[in-house]
Amino acid sequence: MQQKLMSKKKPTFPINDGLNSYLELYNRKTKIPVSYDDLLRFSGSIVVYDQNDEDTLWVRCYYPDYEREDIDHSLKKVYLILHSDGRSAELDFLNVDAIDFCTFGNSKPFRIKIRNVLNDNFTYFYIKKADASRIYGLDFEHILSPHRINFLVYKDTLIEEHIAGIPGDVFIKEHLPDCDSRAKTQIAKQFVKFNERCTLRLLGDMRSYNYVVIPTHDFDHVDYKIRAIDFDQQNFEGNLKVYRPQFFKENYTMVKLVESHLEESSIEQYRKEERSQVAKRLITSQKRFRMLIRCMIKDHISTRENVLQLRKELVNYTRDVKFKRAKTMGHILKTALDFVKRNYLEYDE
Repeated sequence: MQQKLMSKKKPTFPINDGLNSYLELYNRKTKIPVSYDDLLRFSGSIVVYDQNDEDTLWVRCYYPDYEREDIDHSLKKVYLILHSDGRSAELDFLNVDAIDFCTFGNSKPFRIKIRNVLNDNFTYFYIKKADASRIYGLDFEHILSPHRINFLVYKDTLIEEHIAGIPGDVFIKEHLPDCDSRAKTQIAKQFVKFNERCTLRLLGDMRSYNYVVIPTHDFDHVDYKIRAIDFDQQNFEGNLKVYRPQFFKENYTMVKLVESHLEESSIEQYRKEERSQVAKRLITSQKRFRMLIRCMIKDHISTRENVLQLRKELVNYTRDVKFKRAKTMGHILKTALDFVKRNYLEYDE
């Protein structure tokens, strides 16, 4: 559990022509009036603290008066493009309450807080430097998970909607101790399914602060779901453990929860359920998946050393020699998902 799984920072990969065509076909591309680099021109900042006066690792940015008006107008326009039809008539009802910047992690995002002045409802969206591997991660999440993802790309700028939920590290520390046994059993189940889904689609670095726990009140209980919120590590690392959340020390509490609340037979049942769901989503999204995976197979989103290491570890893990023929990370992911689909269809028959 204490082994350091990730050793160096992942580089940013450019968007190639094939991925550009895919994004255009599926309405992920649009023209926006502000870029990531525009927001980097802030003149000052202050640290943002949480309700417990702890540093959130975000800073609140300030811009010169002669720039702030244009930036606010552009950000409100981006919000309407992301969530509506982009018509300027609604701009007067919106206000940019805050522009925050985070230097922690790979993407160094800007977080924009937008408020409706008529009723004080607010939401967030993020502006980041576009990275091909992150875009693959976002769209595979859209195709292969139970959750939909809303994002837009313009040149080298990526716009993402906010994914609501309680950050995993906050949930583990502040909410999990108050859960009853039934809730803890359900959370353990969801962690098993989340762990399996990340492994199947090779989404890495799911430490507790890179996913959220979403409680939903049903008529007689609270239902819980676990959802990824960071997609930087889609098929970059060579170490298979990076794609299995159970091996991060930040998730140790969740792993112990699974061990104490679930039988081995139940764990295997939930893993099988998740594999079946991923296979079904693959079958019903074949055209979109095939186009995206073809782009990824031809793309360069990792190092040669990582490709060789990951395919070797997957051969040992799955006993499927087809991984030996994989030349790129896209080919590895296709082989992994073909393995999932093939086993589901054989079992179904």
